Amino acid sequence: SIASADMDLNQLEAFLTAQTKKQGGITSDQAAVIAKFWKNHRTNIHESLITQSRWDNVLKNMNWRVDLKSQLRHIDQINTPVAIVEMEVGKNGQ
Repeated sequence: SIASADMDLNQLEAFLTAQTKKQGGITSDQAAVIAKFWKNHRTNIHESLITQSRWDNVLKNMNWRVDLKSQLRHIDQINTPVAIVEMEVGKNGQ
């Protein structure tokens, strides 16, 4: 939770305080260790998560438009917006 939210120090303190108050949660000593670890390694953890979630492909081009339906069988479906998105992906550097 801490890493996925990329918590700042205030958010971290609030989160860990809540965890210590939960039944079956962590102790205050464990919270202190987690806080110290996060403060020292936050940048490395964040960069690692970004690297793991990045695709090999990159977005080369994107086109989009919004269409409105003007004729349908049922009157309540007229003027319903429909978004159409076209994305072109390619290998990084090509």
